[in-house]
Amino acid sequence: MSSTAGQVIRCKAAVAWEAGKPLVIEEVEVAPPQKMEVRLRILYTALCHTDVYFWEAKGHNTVFPRILGHEAGGIVESVGEGVTELAPGDHALPVFTGECRECAHCKSEVSNMCSLLRINTDRKVMIHDEKSRFSIKGKPIYHFLGTSTFSEYTVVHVGCVAKINPLAPLDKVCILSCGMSTGLGATLNVAKPAKGSTVAVFGLGAVGLAAAEGAKISGASRIIGVDRNSKRFHPAKKFGVTEFVNPKDHDKPVQEVIAEMTNGGVDRSIECTGNVDAMISAFECVHDGWGVAVLVGVPHKDAVFKTNPINLLNERTLKGTFFGNYKPRSDIPSVVEKYMNKELELEKFITHEVPFSEINKAFEYMLKRESIRCVIRMEE
Repeated sequence: MSSTAGQVIRCKAAVAWEAGKPLVIEEVEVAPPQKMEVRLRILYTALCHTDVYFWEAKGHNTVFPRILGHEAGGIVESVGEGVTELAPGDHALPVFTGECRECAHCKSEVSNMCSLLRINTDRKVMIHDEKSRFSIKGKPIYHFLGTSTFSEYTVVHVGCVAKINPLAPLDKVCILSCGMSTGLGATLNVAKPAKGSTVAVFGLGAVGLAAAEGAKISGASRIIGVDRNSKRFHPAKKFGVTEFVNPKDHDKPVQEVIAEMTNGGVDRSIECTGNVDAMISAFECVHDGWGVAVLVGVPHKDAVFKTNPINLLNERTLKGTFFGNYKPRSDIPSVVEKYMNKELELEKFITHEVPFSEINKAFEYMLKRESIRCVIRMEE
């Protein structure tokens, strides 16, 4: 075990003290991992829109002070009681959802919705003892998504840690622990477009571009990008998008525009915005008889999806997906291998990099919509 095993570690963390205010680099105390927990030294972390959403306090329940961050790569520093498959020195990606390997979902071959460890935005403490592992001068600083990667060290449940190839560059593969895998898996694992098929992607942010990349890997002949921001169209070409539709440029519903472009509709569509109108359009733009629409974006809790039932009776399929249907511990290591085997490009998703001391710049880039992914270097 490492020399710090079993001890409190003092390190730097970026603390969100209140909604919408810049994060503050503080010295925090990180307690040792307890039963079925792992303490990770974070080397690289990235900013995801979900971090910004909860930092702005747009979530259902707001919790401060909190250490945000959930897309990261690091090295195991020590492990708690009962942890057998990870050891100090292992390279790993912490993941915002988990895989306990015991529940009905984990034992299912088709589900990744672990009963114990699935995403919980309200949970602010560890499951084992309902306590935080972070503190400043004896006062708790709360967890976020069970990961809290905006800290040089963090404690995560073992079921939310994917052990990966130690040769994989953590500054690149860290982005696979959330957004890239979500979009990529939505296409490869759920939509499953056949070679030569037509695919529409709604929303050309990071997740949508990853979905487009999945369609490109699948050999889709046409990938139609749909977004209300035309500035996103040119950069999306690098991710395989072949045609673009801005709903604001048309005086008819975008699903009708796409149906006209594709002789009745696309074979597959992936919705990555969370806007319920876009969800309806994504469903109604797929071809009758065989079209499949996959919903990825998270809608407002009061949103209602409305469509004529005849759209389903005409043999269109509507699916939802969570984290690209990947089981974190079982599947994410193989996604890392896709990158290592040059079957998947990650560099083009990373548009910015900043040192940890300038983490607030990452928020600025995202708020200005200048970045796809900004990677934060923990070591100065």
